[in-house]
Amino acid sequence: MVNFSKEEVEVVVVGAGPLGTTVSSCLTKLGIKIVVLEKEDCSAYLWKKKTYDRLHLHLSKDFCSLPFMPHATSSPKYLPKIEFIQYLDEYKKWNVKSRNVTSGEMELYACDFLILATRENNEGYIPKVVGTENFKGEIIHSSDYKSSEKYKDNKVLVIGSGISGMEISFDLSNYGSHTSIAVRSPIHVVTREMVHVGMVLLKYLPISLADTVIAKFAKFKFGPFSFKISKGTSPVIDVGAIDKIKLGEIKVLPGISEIKEHTVVFENGEEHQFDAIIFATRYKNVATKWLKDYSSIFLDDGRLKNAFPNHWKGENGLYCVGFSKRGLASNSMDAITIVDAIKTIKGNKI
Repeated sequence: MVNFSKEEVEVVVVGAGPLGTTVSSCLTKLGIKIVVLEKEDCSAYLWKKKTYDRLHLHLSKDFCSLPFMPHATSSPKYLPKIEFIQYLDEYKKWNVKSRNVTSGEMELYACDFLILATRENNEGYIPKVVGTENFKGEIIHSSDYKSSEKYKDNKVLVIGSGISGMEISFDLSNYGSHTSIAVRSPIHVVTREMVHVGMVLLKYLPISLADTVIAKFAKFKFGPFSFKISKGTSPVIDVGAIDKIKLGEIKVLPGISEIKEHTVVFENGEEHQFDAIIFATRYKNVATKWLKDYSSIFLDDGRLKNAFPNHWKGENGLYCVGFSKRGLASNSMDAITIVDAIKTIKGNKI
C-alpha cells in the first residue's frame, strides 16, 4: 500500500524550466505559497541536457531577461548556453519532491491554481517516414544532438529547415561533416541583428510595419532564401548556414519520401547515401497524457485551445505559460499576466 502525505498550498507549478521559474518568482513576490514539481533530476532540464553545445540565445539579452533580474552589463549580447544556464540557476533555487524514490511515499498537494510551465518542447517528434526502421545508420532528434565531433567525415542529413536544423547543419559543416539539409517548404530568413532591430522597432511601430521593414531588409540580404513569414511560423535566424549553402558546403535537398538501409529517397526522385539522419523537427506537448482535465486549455493533439492573447487561461484556476510559440519575451509577459490574474483573485498587492 502506498502512503500519502498531504500539504496545503495555494499554487502548484508543473515544470522547473525558465517559465516555471519565472512564474514561481513572481508569485513568491506576492507572498503566495507555491510548490514546483519537476519530473527530471534538475531544473532547466532541456537547457542543461537536451541542447547542443554551441547553442546561443538568438535574441539579445535585452529581450531575454526574466522578471526582477536583468542580465549583467558585462555578459555577451547573445548569451551562450552555459551563461544562460548559470543565469537560470542564480535566478531562483528550490528543492521539491513529489515522490520519495527510497521510501515510496507519495506527496499530495492541494492547490487553488495549477500553472503548466512545461512548454510544448518537452518531447522530440520524429515524423513517420516509410522505411525509417530499416535504416542501418544513426537516427536521432535534434534534442539529442550535442556537437559535430562524432560526425566528422560522415555523410549527415538534417531534416528540417527551422532554426535548429540550420544551426546544426552549420555546426556539422564547420567540423568536417558532409552535410545535407532537407527543405520541404519556403523559409523566412533573418539574422539575429535583424531580430534585435525588429524587437526595438516594436516599441515604436505597429507589428505590421515592423515586419515590413525587416522583411524588405531580409530579402535584400538573402535574396531567394528569404520569403514572407506566414502566420504562426517562426523565421529562421541565420548564423552562417546560408553562406555555406551558397558556397555548396551544405547541400540543399527536397523533402524525403522513403528511407532505405543506407540511403534516402527524395521527392524529386534522387537517392543519396548517409551515415546519420538528424530530425530537426518539432516537439510535441505531452501534458495531455498526464493532465486529465485539460479540455479548457488544450485540444486533444496538444495545441492550445484559445487564440492569442487569451491562450494562457483555462478554467477553474488552470493556466499555461510557454505554449504560444512567441518567444521568451512573450512568454515572460504571459507569466506576469498569469500572476496578475491570480493576484486579482486572491486580492493581493505587490
